[in-house]
Amino acid sequence: MDMKVGIASAEEDLELERKLAKKLKVKKGGKLRGVDDGINILFDGISSALDSLEDNEIPDDEEDYKNIKSSKRSAVSKKGKKRKLSDASDQGLEEVLSSNTAVEQVDSTLAEATHEEPSVKAPALDGKRKYVPPQQRSLVRNESDEYTQFRRSVKGLLNKLSESNLESITKEMSTIFRMASRSVASQIISEEILGFCSQGPRGNEQFAAVFAAFVAGMACSVGMDFSAKLLASLAKLFEDEYQKGDNLSLRNLTLLLSYLCIFGVCASDLIYDFLILLGKRLMEVDVSTILTILQCCGMKLRGDDPAGMKNFILSVQNRVNELKSSSMVDGHPKIDNKRMEFMLETICDIKNNKKRSKEDPASHTWIKKWLQKLKVEDILLRGLKWSKLLDPCKKGQWWLSGEMTSSRDNVEEVANIIDREVLEAQKFMQLAAAQRMNTDARRAIFSVIMSAEDYVDAFEKLLRLDLPGKQDREIMRVIIECCLQEKVFNKYYTILASKLCSHDKNHKFTLQYCLWDQFKELESKELIRSMNLARFVAEMLSSFSLSLSVLKVVKLSNPNQLTPKRIMHFRMLFGAIFEYSDAMVWNVFTRIALTPELESLRNDIEFFIKQYLVNTDNTLSTKFKIARKALNNVDGVLM
Repeated sequence: MDMKVGIASAEEDLELERKLAKKLKVKKGGKLRGVDDGINILFDGISSALDSLEDNEIPDDEEDYKNIKSSKRSAVSKKGKKRKLSDASDQGLEEVLSSNTAVEQVDSTLAEATHEEPSVKAPALDGKRKYVPPQQRSLVRNESDEYTQFRRSVKGLLNKLSESNLESITKEMSTIFRMASRSVASQIISEEILGFCSQGPRGNEQFAAVFAAFVAGMACSVGMDFSAKLLASLAKLFEDEYQKGDNLSLRNLTLLLSYLCIFGVCASDLIYDFLILLGKRLMEVDVSTILTILQCCGMKLRGDDPAGMKNFILSVQNRVNELKSSSMVDGHPKIDNKRMEFMLETICDIKNNKKRSKEDPASHTWIKKWLQKLKVEDILLRGLKWSKLLDPCKKGQWWLSGEMTSSRDNVEEVANIIDREVLEAQKFMQLAAAQRMNTDARRAIFSVIMSAEDYVDAFEKLLRLDLPGKQDREIMRVIIECCLQEKVFNKYYTILASKLCSHDKNHKFTLQYCLWDQFKELESKELIRSMNLARFVAEMLSSFSLSLSVLKVVKLSNPNQLTPKRIMHFRMLFGAIFEYSDAMVWNVFTRIALTPELESLRNDIEFFIKQYLVNTDNTLSTKFKIARKALNNVDGVLM
């Protein structure tokens, strides 16, 4: 009877609770379905008959109901394992378990709880894995996903990279570069670029040029540390591939390095250091790498640092002589003689300023203009050495400081070089004093001109002198004086003067005034100096650095001014002009045909040539006819 009464009362309570829940719009679990009005607070801690209804359990009384609920929680927390009831003080629960009905209810409750919430055993920790606290696991997983997505975006952009979309891809890449940390972004992009360039089929110059221009553009956008880290990764990868003997990968990486130098990412001193390292080993792979560099950027290296090219050539020649002396190892030659000969021929062509047709194609012109707009000269990496790139202990902004040699041998070598340069400088200073170079500026200019390897070297060193005020006018005066001092005319001075005139118009005006001063001193000049001056002016006219208008201060038709020395000088001048081709003669005289103010000069030139050249030498009559037609060439048509 007691059990039946308990069941009946429980059903009534259940029905009452349902009606109350429906009226109050309470969800299952105790939450209101409407706007929270605070009533749920009243039901906190009060058990509901709805919970027991789901399990088809109706407990006898309130104490038994609480015991069953606690048994549920214990069963779930221990993953389905039943615990023995050892608490003898809980009399209410013992009374429930004494009857078979209550035991069956508890067993069914435990079984259903176990079935509803199955336990999942945590996998055993791998001893090799690092333990990550639970609160940091989601963070690590999100960072990995982020970097994976970043790498995927980088690969997608590099797959589409070409010469036509180079500018847009660079802008887009510089935008996503800032979405990750700077070090991680640089590492990922560098790895993908080197992977694209080193792996796969044989790369060509165009492919390497596009990727090198991309690196230069990225360095201009995000900073020169990006290109420095990429160069360090490139050097490490090159050495790894060198150990593996992967010639294809080595060639592709060498092309990328060469075009990084061409587009102004790294200076030529890094390439020279790399070439000298290869020249010391000079195995077959080294010869192939040297050939690739020289064919790609050999002329640029020569123009940037002729002295460095000279040192490299000497080191290669010494190494070749050593190999020839011990050319056989175990009956086999150390290196392919044909490839070695081809390398030496290439070096000889570069030394003699014979430009290769493969170098500097016209398709790269717009890339260089684009990089100039980005101010690529500001991100040029100077003073780097190949050993510095491979140094694993690089610290701080190592790409800014460069590297001064630290080993004993290198220090001694640098000291010897400095000593030789000091001795040479002293010799040139003595020569400058002997040539009446009486100012510091003139002595410095004289030393540069006379010690340069070629006109390119002299031109760059003269620009680096950075003479204050108007002292740069002394350059042309020293050039003319050096030319006139030569016992045999040297065309080197005219080429250097033409280069300076094309660089800055002020040098052209200075040259004109210097020549006018020289024309005033013709009466007192020695014959050799007058002849050199005539040849110098003729060369400047043929290069179109000057025009015949430079002679407007000379009255070629005035017999009072035409002394024997002056007549002889201008005869040598026009005779040197007539030694050129007919087209060159036509163009030289046509340049003054269109200016009305130079009509008197044209008449004076025609009179002088006819009177003092053609009348004494009939072989010049043909050239004179061409010159006379050119002076009357009002249309200004050039040949």
